[in-house]
Amino acid sequence: MEITEVRVKLVSNKDDRLKAFCSITIDNEFVVRDIKIIEGTGGYFVAMPSRKMSDHCEKCGGKNHLRAKFCNNCGSKLAENRVRKDPKGRMKLHADIAHPINAQCRQSIQKKVTEAFEQEFEKSKEPGYEPIDLDEADDEVPEIV
Repeated sequence: MEITEVRVKLVSNKDDRLKAFCSITIDNEFVVRDIKIIEGTGGYFVAMPSRKMSDHCEKCGGKNHLRAKFCNNCGSKLAENRVRKDPKGRMKLHADIAHPINAQCRQSIQKKVTEAFEQEFEKSKEPGYEPIDLDEADDEVPEIV
């Protein structure tokens, strides 16, 4: 696997740990979007795209995020302790949408993405800097019929 492109969009809120969003292209054929670059205590790290986990109300079946205390649909009180915990005992509130299967792949992605972030950050200090648009249309994708 070769990461053939990394696009970085810096986040302007200086007080937040979230520093940028990025997308990576793998082998000029596959794109992963919404990767986050976070500033941690040991430096920058990459957080893969994820979604909030949810469950359903026992009374009406309405879908609710795991931190919700009341049902979004019927308003009834939801059971506490609905959240599963990971092996370290932390609440599992998000699930990765895409993620590396092994440590070598994770390190490769992390290295490429953080290098691209640091380059973009340095560019942002130059006069006339124009941030990239991550939502810019990709090459034409043929319609599958």
